[in-house]
Amino acid sequence: MTETCCDNGDEAAATYGPWLWSAYRAHNELLRDKLKAKFEKEEGPWLDEVAGLLVDWVNARWEGGRKNEERERAVREKLDKLFSE
Repeated sequence: MTETCCDNGDEAAATYGPWLWSAYRAHNELLRDKLKAKFEKEEGPWLDEVAGLLVDWVNARWEGGRKNEERERAVREKLDKLFSE
């Protein structure tokens, strides 16, 4: 809270301000949780595929070398296919 909130005699803002801020944050967290649940329900399987392919790609790069260039290319092709659907 700023000092100006209390200078004009607004005791409610000074007393309840932190609680109102907490309620606002809780509301936003609840909304975020509901959005996450909706995305999980509707796009969860697709996101699981994307996540798996991204992990494969990172692992292929981590291992490095020419032997993994083909593996990286295959993963990129699968990702391209998923994103084009």
